[in-house]
Amino acid sequence: MSETLFTNVNVIDGTGAAPFAADVLVKGERIARIARSGETIEAPDATVVEAAGAALMPGMIDAHAHLSFLNAGTLEELTTLTVERHVLETAKNAKLMLEHGFTSMFSGSSARDNIDVAIRDAINAGDIPGPRLKAATRQMTVTGGFGDTGLEDGYAVVLDGPEAFRKACRRAAKAGVDIFKIVPSAAGSGPDPLAEDTAMSEEEVAAVCNVARQRGKIVSAHARSAEAVKMCLRNGVRVIYHATLADEEALDMLEERRDEVFVAPAMGLPYARLRDAESYGVATSDFVRARAEKEIERVSRSMGELRARGVRVLPGGDFGFKWNPHGKNARDLAMFVELFGFSPLDAIRAATEHGGALMGQPGALGIVGEGAFADLLLVDGDPVADISILQDRERFLAIMKNGTFHKSPSHNRASAQAAAE
Repeated sequence: MSETLFTNVNVIDGTGAAPFAADVLVKGERIARIARSGETIEAPDATVVEAAGAALMPGMIDAHAHLSFLNAGTLEELTTLTVERHVLETAKNAKLMLEHGFTSMFSGSSARDNIDVAIRDAINAGDIPGPRLKAATRQMTVTGGFGDTGLEDGYAVVLDGPEAFRKACRRAAKAGVDIFKIVPSAAGSGPDPLAEDTAMSEEEVAAVCNVARQRGKIVSAHARSAEAVKMCLRNGVRVIYHATLADEEALDMLEERRDEVFVAPAMGLPYARLRDAESYGVATSDFVRARAEKEIERVSRSMGELRARGVRVLPGGDFGFKWNPHGKNARDLAMFVELFGFSPLDAIRAATEHGGALMGQPGALGIVGEGAFADLLLVDGDPVADISILQDRERFLAIMKNGTFHKSPSHNRASAQAAAE
């Protein structure tokens, strides 16, 4: 069994606790021992990584990933490649995200049937590098709902009636997905840029959740309207994306189910639309700009309130579009601090410990603790003092997943510093 001993690290354990100096021993795929200052670890056969005070933290977890979204400019462009090329490009994204410090990803949907499943299984088999992945279906919407692009091979599957949703979920379960993704809400009409309709029926949402309970799957939902959020909570949806127009009743229901549900506001798209779209050559109309501004304002207020109520609010910003490309995912943590009032430690916890619970491994994934999986980042600098350094992959001195280095320390950091002096 391989052993790695990290010495002289500043541990950010992912639980929200204050960082502490320690040595950390990894045996096989798990963290075997943590020795705080004054304690020692005897591990004569271990590979020693002298960290010289660098931060050691859990690998980050994205709660709304779209690895098969290939930085397209529009929804219609998401499936223009051949299926074969699409799979290869998705594999590249998986490697990229691991290089950016994301050791786990919870899919917000697959652009095509079974791409997530194929990539997940290839990662698990060791055929390609990538994060741990929970695989999702394509988005399941209704006629006229969000995602109904009119394309036969579109990124969403259009279904109508509970039996159609039930059959689609059974087929997806047979194919091996982990997550059923539904779209209960859809953009409304009229001058209000945030107007939203609730497109799916109660019976359709219930049908999906019933199959999920029978087959041991998770249901996630694109739920912007207040009624969509409440419909999801009434029927057992566990992951609520956006919750843009959640009213007081919806916020109360989320609080009541805070031990069962997760909320990911997915603010990457509107945030980037206002700040970065022009630099990527993407036009932004007055209507789209107004929608983004109002969405950021409203969601910032409600996510801060949900955090105060003990609801687990997680980062995951809908990356995979031209103006919001893969690789910028850690920007979500800075947004949580800037917009939602999270402390840096709270933002890191949202992306680590709470993400581990979302992945189905509470207490074993997303923390630096004895017995936990060794998914670890060795960071040059202090992300508690400056959360933005997590956006720079060059600041990752080492990236470890499941006890194996994806990025090995290039040299003994203490020796290099001594030589430089």
